[in-house]
Formats: sequence, structure tokens, C-alpha cells
Amino acid sequence: MKKSIICLSILSLFTIHLTSAQEFNTGTNVINAGIGIGSSLSVYSGASESIGYGIFYERGIWDVPGPGVVSLGGYLGYKSFKYNRSSYKLNYTIIGVRSAYHYNGFKIDNLDLYAGAMVSYNIVSDSYSGNSFNSYNSAAGVSGFAGARWYFTKNIAVFIEAGYGVSFLNTGISFRF
Repeated sequence: MKKSIICLSILSLFTIHLTSAQEFNTGTNVINAGIGIGSSLSVYSGASESIGYGIFYERGIWDVPGPGVVSLGGYLGYKSFKYNRSSYKLNYTIIGVRSAYHYNGFKIDNLDLYAGAMVSYNIVSDSYSGNSFNSYNSAAGVSGFAGARWYFTKNIAVFIEAGYGVSFLNTGISFRF
């Protein structure tokens, strides 16, 4: 009888923990750092691309029906292209403001699913042997993304995100505080 009560108590605590889990709430802060592949920047064949590098911050701003939380934050990303047979190089930097909807309805521990949009300024510059051509134009942009984070500790997660930044597919590490 005593063992049954202990097992039932442990099972109850485990169930309560599962049903109350939400990985992204109002007031949650997350810094993400990642690398990515692919690019929307059309370049001529023969160019080698660097890995895309991105860092972004987000904060849970308000609860919305659904259930979920809307976040707001910033994005900074960089990628470069170089032609092997010449000294031609293209640099691509994005600075943006992004917002996402974090869906909390699945009640799965450690999982944060999200999708959103970003408004950015895309800075493109090119050079040949150090001389700037500026043949590409920098411009404002709007894009969308979707992703997931899996927390393997209370404050550290891995993420994967598809959409538009400096790369089409990004992965990296997230720090929640």
C-alpha cells in the first residue's frame, strides 16, 4: 500500500509538470546564435559562399488567445560570397526587427514552436581587389520564418529555423534568461 501511494504521488507530480510546461512566456528573454546555409541573394555561378552567421534576441511581449505568446526582437546576420578566380567579393548583412507567435498549446516539455515575420534593411556591398563597385543595391525587406527550439537544460536550447535571413536554413544555440 505504501509503495502504491509513493508511485501515485510521483506519477501525479510528473503529470502536473507535463501539463503546466510552457517554454516561452510573457517576459521570457532569449538570445540565439546560429549558422545557416543557402541564400536568396542571386549570384553568378562560380562563387563560393560562406556559412551565414546570425544572432537574434527576442522577448515575450503579450499573451494571445490560441494559446500563445507574441515576441518582439532584433536580428543581425552576415554572409559573404567570393569568386575563386578573381578578387571579387560580395558581403551581405541584414539588420532587422522581428516578431513571432510562440504556440504553447501542445504542452510538451522543452519544446518551443514559433513562426513570424521580420522587417529588415539588407546591406549589400561588393569589391574587386579592395575597390568598391556598389553594383548591388541595399534595400529594405520583409520576410517570414518558422522554427523550433528544444531545451536540453532549463536555459539552454538548440534551434532550427527555416525562412529568410542571411540563410534559408539556420541552426544554433539559444540562451533563455
